[in-house]
Amino acid sequence: MNGKPQPPPPPRRRPTDDGAPDEPPGGATPRTGSPWPLLWATLFLLAFGLIWIARQEPGHEISYSELKQELRADHVESVTFEGRKISGRLRTPPPGTPEDDADDARSFASRMPAVDDPELLALLEEQGVSISAEPETDDWWSTLVVMALPLIVILALFLYGGSFLRRQMGGMGDRLSGFGQSRARRFEKGMSDVGFDAVAGLDNAKRELMEIVDFLKDPSRFRKLGANVPRGVLLLGPPGTGKTLLARAVAGEADVPFFSITGSEFVEMFVGVGASRVRDMFATAKKEAPAILFIDEIDSVGRVRGTGLGGSHDEREQTLNQILSEMDGFSQHEAVVVVAATNRPDVLDPALLRPGRFDRKITLELPQRTARRKILVIHSRDVPLADDVDLDDLAGRTVGFSGADLENLVNEAALLAVRDDKERVGQDDFERARDRILLGSEREDLIIEKEKRGIAYHEAGHALVARLLPGTDPLKKVTIIPRGRALGATEQMPEEDRHNLSRSYLEGRIAVLLGGRVAERLVFEDVTTGAESDLKQVTALARRMVTQWGMSDRLGLVAFRHGEEHPFLGREMSLARDYSEHTARLIDEEVRKVVADAELRAEQVLTENRTLLDRLAAALLADETLDADEIEEVLRIAPRAAAPELEEDEAPAPA
Repeated sequence: MNGKPQPPPPPRRRPTDDGAPDEPPGGATPRTGSPWPLLWATLFLLAFGLIWIARQEPGHEISYSELKQELRADHVESVTFEGRKISGRLRTPPPGTPEDDADDARSFASRMPAVDDPELLALLEEQGVSISAEPETDDWWSTLVVMALPLIVILALFLYGGSFLRRQMGGMGDRLSGFGQSRARRFEKGMSDVGFDAVAGLDNAKRELMEIVDFLKDPSRFRKLGANVPRGVLLLGPPGTGKTLLARAVAGEADVPFFSITGSEFVEMFVGVGASRVRDMFATAKKEAPAILFIDEIDSVGRVRGTGLGGSHDEREQTLNQILSEMDGFSQHEAVVVVAATNRPDVLDPALLRPGRFDRKITLELPQRTARRKILVIHSRDVPLADDVDLDDLAGRTVGFSGADLENLVNEAALLAVRDDKERVGQDDFERARDRILLGSEREDLIIEKEKRGIAYHEAGHALVARLLPGTDPLKKVTIIPRGRALGATEQMPEEDRHNLSRSYLEGRIAVLLGGRVAERLVFEDVTTGAESDLKQVTALARRMVTQWGMSDRLGLVAFRHGEEHPFLGREMSLARDYSEHTARLIDEEVRKVVADAELRAEQVLTENRTLLDRLAAALLADETLDADEIEEVLRIAPRAAAPELEEDEAPAPA
């Protein structure tokens, strides 16, 4: 990137704690054994072939009767007797023989039968054939070699195959002996280039972890005052909030060895393997102290024990017990810190969270507006941005986005710019990328005119109620272009991040969600299935207002357990409902009342402003998408009034 020669990449590491490279240096192929047994077997086969060729009779083989026919025809020139074997030469080669093979074709070989034939010698003398004789040779040794050679070859292959199998079994034994070793990936000092400056936002979490970094850098400073730094730090937060990145940043700041593993890597089908890996990982970390052990997704092995799903010999429980034992085994002078991460703290075993183990818990929340802007700046450093890109506006319109979501937003915008052959990523690319993430890609459905008109009035109902009701979030965009599973969308952008929601705000939110269904009923005197998602959100929000937030006058300030998620089926079945049937009936009535009151408010707004509703729907049918300025231009109404303040007689009494 900067024109400087880049250093060669480090050798690929195997996922163990020894850091040994997977492959031999230089890419050499490892030896698999001595080649001598195979070479000897090849030589034996070659000797067998030579002996077999040597034992073949010279010339072409003919029968004894054919020999006598050739004698009577005066075609035989000479014969040689060797026991009962007869070899000789013909006076002329057989007809049709090529000139190059004529000399070899004159030679022949035959064998006399076991009975005597006195006529043969008379016939030879009569035809004037040259007769000679040679003593019969005893070739028992060649016969023995020919018979024994296959056995020798089989024996050689068996010996070589046995040594090969022993080497393979030895390698399998090595692998089995390493089966219980830790699979933690090890990062040496200086290998991590991630520090706290690479983590945008999370200031409170970084402040908490800075104490751990100071301890790992200089443990003696804490020991002088008798201070014990927490042995375990548990990072809690939704997915994508930067738990793993923050753990790497701690290792980078402290400049110590960093061992990383996920909880699922402990668990195998063989009972006891996970516990063995835990022991090996902790032993290795203690040797490399000061060091950091990072266990990601610890909830996969740290779930509540004794749930009825598996007994005390369950592999997951054995692994958890070993983790608890190892964390208790830390001495006060061992500078090893265990950092774990999870997005499900509710399923963790209480023994894992007690003081002395994971006694420091750091909660990572979704980034606020200022932090979102910093995250966008970090992820867009290598992205050429156009002059119209407004990161402040993007940060304000990405409420609820995690750090991973923001990284994905920048990447999606860059992909859209590449698709359009742009040299820089513009604001419109970010807008389309955001809509694509939230709503899905645009669909090219052919919607009939009647349905399109219904969608336009539905979205116009949402938008008009949001624009006219006080205390609701400002409008940002309205569209009737189908995206994902939605046929249209109305976007509101909060002016600021909200941490505490008021009852009036929630009632206004429900009224906005019901605005689309109310508009359909007012205009068409009928309703459609397009409000399915709206009704789900309305029902869930109203029920939480009544059962969890104490916003019902009839039920009072009481919270009722309802719809909580439980990690195991056994616990869910054993939980008894903590309210009566009469209370359940009251809850249902209060939920209906909250929804009905909000529906009445939305209906009143749309009935009184029917002209504005028609005008906004017509604009959506014409342009399909309207932003905030275009909506204001279409409505041409006075700015929205601020939310009403509480009068002195309405102010809540001090507690």
